Amino acid sequence: MAHIKEFFAGMSVSGKRVSISKKNKKLFLALLASFLLVGAIIGVVAGVASRRKSGNVDTLVAHTILKSSCSSTLYPDLCYSEIATVPDATNKLSSQKDVIEMSLNITITAVQHNYFSIEKLIARKSLTKREKTALHDCLELVDETLDELEKTKDDLEEYPNKKSISQHADELKTLLSAAMTNQDTCIDGFSHDRADKEVRKALLKGQRYVFRMCSNALAMIKNMTDTDMANEQYKSERRLEEDGSGWPEWLSAGDRKLLQGSVTPNVVVAADGSGDYRTVSAAVAAAPEKSSTRYVIRIKAGVYRENVEVPKKKTNLMFVGDGRTNTIITASRNVVDGSTTFNSATVAVVGERFLARDITFQNTAGPSKHQAVALRVGSDLSAFYQCDMLAYQDTLYVHSLRQFYVKCIIAGTVDFIFGNAAAVLQDCDIHARRPNSGQKNMVTAQGRDDPNQNTGIVIQKCRIGATSDLKPVQSSFPTYLGRPWKEYSRTVIMQSSISDVINAAGWHEWNGNFALSTLYYAEYQNTGAGAGTSGRVKWKGFKVITSATEAQGFSAGSFIAGSSWLASTGFPFSLGL
Repeated sequence: MAHIKEFFAGMSVSGKRVSISKKNKKLFLALLASFLLVGAIIGVVAGVASRRKSGNVDTLVAHTILKSSCSSTLYPDLCYSEIATVPDATNKLSSQKDVIEMSLNITITAVQHNYFSIEKLIARKSLTKREKTALHDCLELVDETLDELEKTKDDLEEYPNKKSISQHADELKTLLSAAMTNQDTCIDGFSHDRADKEVRKALLKGQRYVFRMCSNALAMIKNMTDTDMANEQYKSERRLEEDGSGWPEWLSAGDRKLLQGSVTPNVVVAADGSGDYRTVSAAVAAAPEKSSTRYVIRIKAGVYRENVEVPKKKTNLMFVGDGRTNTIITASRNVVDGSTTFNSATVAVVGERFLARDITFQNTAGPSKHQAVALRVGSDLSAFYQCDMLAYQDTLYVHSLRQFYVKCIIAGTVDFIFGNAAAVLQDCDIHARRPNSGQKNMVTAQGRDDPNQNTGIVIQKCRIGATSDLKPVQSSFPTYLGRPWKEYSRTVIMQSSISDVINAAGWHEWNGNFALSTLYYAEYQNTGAGAGTSGRVKWKGFKVITSATEAQGFSAGSFIAGSSWLASTGFPFSLGL
């Protein structure tokens, strides 16, 4: 280009000006234009090549991040293919967190699609009563799933800045575990009759897709948070910080008064008309929605024959009875008479931070009516104190999220504590009762169905025995600690007294070899005539815990993040062993 400038300026190499004719001038101008055009083309081509090279590098990096993230999942091909088809995906992926967020967005869209598919099915005129009930269960579960996925997105956006990595991890895994459980529960509602199979088939593909997408997000979150905690050598034990009053500093003033017993109820329910409402359902319906403060409903002594639902918008409710033998909520919905297991509950609680004390929850359908739930809980950070749950098959449905039970009585026959929550039962009396002829009693049937879910049933410092009607004939009705409802079923019995009602084998299969290698059943420091482990099953998934460190992982402090919320309940609890 320097030579062109010199030539155009009419300068010789020696610096002397030379004369240029008009003809030559035109020639020079033409040559200059050609040179400039060629230069421009070279510049454009070089720029495009540079950008292509940069774009190729960006695409390669995004591809590597996506492949690496998906490699930790149970369904890696699905993980990769779904995200790879998102328009402009490579420009949006710079970290594993980006992959998870994109996966969640795809999943939310699929859940919304499932909702409309279910609504179309409900419009069918040929549906049976139970099919209609099951489809309405599915709509409720889809609605809850959307909430849980949106909360997951919100928590992930704040990761890892708003709270500790351990707290983020617990929250994220809890929400996704619950979302997955909802898909299972929807499909389980169509497993009672042959007639259900056609509707089940219409739903299965969509529910299974959402389940697997949630599973992938859960696996990636576990991988990300485990890695980050390892890198920071993070200590997961949270210390209680107290202010000068001696209360944990995160307790609200209202909760502190509640703990001190000085709060009067917001409303009173009395069957005899002496309160604000005659039914518990009416009091719940009138309670505020999305309350951030405790709303106390006192339920006076009496028998309340009703089915009560505490929906997700009714948060921070507390039921206070006049004593477990005095305040009784009872009903008799059951599967034989056309209900689903999910819908059969006498009391069903979904609104988060629900508390109850001094009440009996009962289902009187009886042992011949199959599944008939007394209490179903899908309320996060919920707790029950000095309550009775009385029924036969499927008494207490610990459906999902984090739950705590202390000084309660749970009685039943088949699978009478079941579900896929992260549930800890402390200082409870757990009693098998007399079933129908030919039946076996199963204390638990835990429903964990993915190895990354942080769910399970923990029975700690409890007493496992038999009711008075079973004791004289217990040799005729074998009773076991549990059986695996789902593939990764997890149940831990620790520091409890186990009577001779429990069969020496301890545990029972569900169906042949199903889940015997993938389940996690453990016992730790139990006592009593039925606590001996020498005759226990020899399954790969069963173990006797000998390490206090391993057992500590199933304490209320670790397993349900109890140090961050149990103090606010006002109920007694133990965080450790």
